[in-house]
Amino acid sequence: MTVVTKPLSNRIAVVFDFDDTLVPDTVDALLSSLGIDAQKFRQERIRPLIDKGWDKILARFYALIEESKRQNNKITQEYIAKFGQNLAPFDGVTEMFNHLRQRTHELNPKVEVEFYLITSGMVEIARYNCIASNFKAMWGCEFYYGEHGGIEFVKKIVTHTEKTRHLYELAKGLDNSNQDGKAFAYRDYPKEKLHVPLTQVIYVGDGESDIPCFSLMNQEQGTAIALYKDITPEEWGRDLSITQSQRVANLAPVDYNKDSELMQSLTLVVESLCKQISLQQLSAGE
Repeated sequence: MTVVTKPLSNRIAVVFDFDDTLVPDTVDALLSSLGIDAQKFRQERIRPLIDKGWDKILARFYALIEESKRQNNKITQEYIAKFGQNLAPFDGVTEMFNHLRQRTHELNPKVEVEFYLITSGMVEIARYNCIASNFKAMWGCEFYYGEHGGIEFVKKIVTHTEKTRHLYELAKGLDNSNQDGKAFAYRDYPKEKLHVPLTQVIYVGDGESDIPCFSLMNQEQGTAIALYKDITPEEWGRDLSITQSQRVANLAPVDYNKDSELMQSLTLVVESLCKQISLQQLSAGE
């Protein structure tokens, strides 16, 4: 008998950016903790590097490293750990994880919702944050610490386009810690062996670094939700020059409180995916 139903996966993945998605911008907050005006620092220390052709992510971290050295290697691993512990997520974020878990369990106890984080920012800050335990995996940029303990170089970088590689990795359930992640992430993989198909992935992000993931979600029929803060929706789309292939399912204000538009959007997508999985389970005779 020919199998005509979709491959079955009892998982939903909700993937978040970090800066300005779950927490305030970590570079600005870190600079403030050092007694530095973040806006002035960006204009006088980061922007000149970008104007000279530097990659935006590398320019930002190079300027931070230079400032740390200027302050006697002040940004250490211990400093970042304490900073991450003290960084408060946006309102409602800490309750959001259990809300989505509970709603998933109510609709289908056989379905598991997993949370992931992919950032072009400092993932080390996220690892020490109060919400870290909710994530199955986190990917992002990391520092190398020199002999004096301060940040000395960028050890690992996740560019905007490399965010999509990690979406492929989570879909395949790959642990590439000891392998060439690029080679394995893009390798053909049997659909029936997928950890979670991209059609059952929800990606949530706020800006330029998330555009490649928005495109992939459109391409693979996953769900992209975009966030905005301190601007209008029209300004958000215009500033990022969003094209048709990068459109999102919803554009909502950064507000994770129970009755917010964002939480309604996340809940509706989770409910829809739960029902689709239930139909697949029914077809499979589960």
